[in-house]
Amino acid sequence: MMEPSQWRMHEKTFQDAVHGAITLHPLCVKVIDTPQFQRLRFIKVLGTCYFVFPAATHNRFEHCIGVCYLANQLVCALQSRQPELDISEADILCVQLAGLCHDLGHGPFSHLWEQFVRQARPEKQWVHENASTKMFDYLLKANNLVEEFQRYGLKEQDIIFIKEMIYSVSGNGSEWCYKGRPREKAFLYQIVANKQTGIDVDKWDYFLRDSLNLGIKVTFDYHRLIQFSRVIPVEEQPQICIRDKECNNVYDMFHARRVLHRTAYKHRVVQIIDNMLIDALLYADKHIRYLGSKGVRYPLADVCDDMMAYCNLTDGVLHQILLDEGDHPDLLHAKKILTSIFRRQLYLCVGHTRPSNFTTTFKNIKEALERNIPKDSTLTPQDLVITQVELNYGMDDQNPVEMVYFYNKNSPMKTRKIKKEESILVPERFQEKIFRVLCRSNKEDKFKHAQVTLMAACQELGMKEPYVELFPPLFSMV
Repeated sequence: MMEPSQWRMHEKTFQDAVHGAITLHPLCVKVIDTPQFQRLRFIKVLGTCYFVFPAATHNRFEHCIGVCYLANQLVCALQSRQPELDISEADILCVQLAGLCHDLGHGPFSHLWEQFVRQARPEKQWVHENASTKMFDYLLKANNLVEEFQRYGLKEQDIIFIKEMIYSVSGNGSEWCYKGRPREKAFLYQIVANKQTGIDVDKWDYFLRDSLNLGIKVTFDYHRLIQFSRVIPVEEQPQICIRDKECNNVYDMFHARRVLHRTAYKHRVVQIIDNMLIDALLYADKHIRYLGSKGVRYPLADVCDDMMAYCNLTDGVLHQILLDEGDHPDLLHAKKILTSIFRRQLYLCVGHTRPSNFTTTFKNIKEALERNIPKDSTLTPQDLVITQVELNYGMDDQNPVEMVYFYNKNSPMKTRKIKKEESILVPERFQEKIFRVLCRSNKEDKFKHAQVTLMAACQELGMKEPYVELFPPLFSMV
């Protein structure tokens, strides 16, 4: 394995808008300087949010570099404070690479692409994390980087470890299901994507980066979370625990998530444009194709099956649809929808409602709406779009802080959980659900019939009376 004194002269420093000067390991730089990683320059983190928040144009490229930096900060802090953990240089490099490559598999407009593929090919059950591991394999092979990894002391088991940190598998109870590292190093799997508590460096970076570009203030301090993190055995498995005095800081972190979701990610107009863009992609699916390996040309929803083809798929797919010279009716309809987005002629928001209890499902309201369309109306079920908005702190209706293990200054190896009852300043509930109904038609009679339908459906289901919007005098200028 190459000694640090040999490779430190090849480090590179990046100036980051969130973290300032970031110095990266030369192997990370080798990964960055590949077409597969450079593709992330052309995929927006916040998808269609930039149609509503004009400065929200940051990309997966800088986010991944930020996560790599924070992953290194946390793992090095643990190594320095607790040498008994036996964190090796290979461990540190693997954690950095997992942070760097964790989003390689995102498609155009990030999470929106997952929604599109799930609608177009529900049988795939496609998730971007799985695609990230496949793209990582392809990146290594296409750029002959396996030998470069070996120069820095990384073996096949380390590559497995990196992929396991990117896409975690579910274990069976107490059985250890990972191959990259033994149970004694379980805490390393909590740094990039923490499935136990939700406190991880991926969230720290995107909370801070998104809030900066959205112009929305968040108040949590990740520096203190790093400073007061400690690995302690919990139920015979080492976990990253937090000092008890940082409880409010942890609440602030989860509250930041809710604020960003409520204000930006689930913004009414963002959701409208999301649905319009997904409709356009569904219409264009079979008519826009990408060349993959062995000369196969893949339709949009299948491009993720071939990493060679997927490398060419970015946010530029919108312009590819608009500039395509095909004249199939579906393709022309896709172009019409995209043109409407750019002209701000959006689907109309009929109204929204909150269920009286959490047993009301998306399927319940969809079926109720279809049953309550007036008999003499030209409105059809295809004119209606139902969106379900869930605002929570990251653990559905649970208090996420109750998932975290804390320790006290006087007992640094003893953990406990802090219950909601210990503070009166936390919310009574940790989740709310909202159903929004949109109308694809801009005709006033259909819009009004959609409102009648929504009110009747809410009455049938015993839901609260919906808030209904006014019909705009022109196309929806929102």
